[in-house]
Amino acid sequence: MESNEDKLLGSRFIFEGHDTVELAKKYGTPLYVMSYDAIKRSVDKLKASFEKSGLEYSINYAGKAFLNTAMCRIADILGLDLDVVSGGELYTALAAGFDPSRITLHGSNKSQQEITEAIEAGVGTITIDSLYEIDLLNDIAASMGKVVQVHLRLSPGVEAHTHEYVQTGRVDSKFGIPISMGSRAARMAIEKPNLDLKGLHCHIGSQIFNTKPYFIALTGMIEMVYNIKEMGAEIREINLGGGFAINYLADENDFDIDSLFPSVADFLRENAQSLGIKVPKVIVEPGRFIVGKSGITLYTVGTIKEIPYIRKYVSVDGGMADNPRPALYNAVHSAVVANKYDYEPTDLVTISGKCCETDTLIKDILLPPTEPGDILAVMDTGAYNYSMASHYNRLLSPSVVLLSGERDDLIVKRDTYATIIANDVIPEWMGNKQ
Repeated sequence: MESNEDKLLGSRFIFEGHDTVELAKKYGTPLYVMSYDAIKRSVDKLKASFEKSGLEYSINYAGKAFLNTAMCRIADILGLDLDVVSGGELYTALAAGFDPSRITLHGSNKSQQEITEAIEAGVGTITIDSLYEIDLLNDIAASMGKVVQVHLRLSPGVEAHTHEYVQTGRVDSKFGIPISMGSRAARMAIEKPNLDLKGLHCHIGSQIFNTKPYFIALTGMIEMVYNIKEMGAEIREINLGGGFAINYLADENDFDIDSLFPSVADFLRENAQSLGIKVPKVIVEPGRFIVGKSGITLYTVGTIKEIPYIRKYVSVDGGMADNPRPALYNAVHSAVVANKYDYEPTDLVTISGKCCETDTLIKDILLPPTEPGDILAVMDTGAYNYSMASHYNRLLSPSVVLLSGERDDLIVKRDTYATIIANDVIPEWMGNKQ
């Protein structure tokens, strides 16, 4: 079977079998381009590792990475469950017809409204993130005459070697309950008549390349399963979170997903036997690993400004409004000039956006000689670019196009100036000049 890897056709960059220059002409730029086939390949890798393990498992797609109604439908088609972290994400999933029993609601500060909406919808699991939330959730469930299946999110005290902004498993974190308080939290949840404590959850961070932190976290989690059994309750599920890294640059390696779950299975079986507990179902919640490399962003080059002996700036028609990751945590992307793909890269340039900030997308990248009107393709933008996009400077949010085989379909429309002001309201006392 022929691979859908990017390949050269003439001098144009081909992404998943599609001419990116033609996509830019058809849909305009900036343009997010996502590939169903690439998403499926990533999911297949996860499933293959789990199948080798022999574990009962579930792959919960982390919607925060990239979510719209079409992506919810993709998750459904590929047999994924879904994690949501807000009422808006839940509404999106329900609007797409996603089975609510396969949805987990996360969030470190869920509102009463969000919790109520989740219970009314019949979500399968609510992950409790604090001691406060145990009482809150039980009271809401009781008022609705419901029993809610819950996980406890524990902070295992593991500091994965990644950017400090995406370390989420430290004791000093807004996320989760410190594992030292885990037994207390479990007892509180067990005693609540409207809560069914079925699982434990941890998430140690994002862009993790090493498997070791997962086993350090798992050691504490399996001990907690034993402690909870001593309280007379059985933990049926352990959620290891996500964070599996992808390679944004050529000198990085993707996370070794192939060996992870068979090794997790060996660890769990050995410890379950020694502790006299059942091997729990294993859940993971990858987002970036599934969609990160499945997307690119296309831009049109505009102003080119060279400061002699200092720097050459190549400006594009997007920027931090559609890709805030470089500004937020120094994320680095690679890029190609899509209409000069086989040209020799001879110019060291900095790619700048059009926002009224420094707005550097890529600092110091070698590209072919670039001119206004060229199409720049920024690689591996499938995760957190669309999700984090803003209307800063009242810029229009880009369209999103989904590729599948030979098809290209619009899945998110581009904003218009009318949609930008749709929710603006001028108080009556200011008068009406229209």
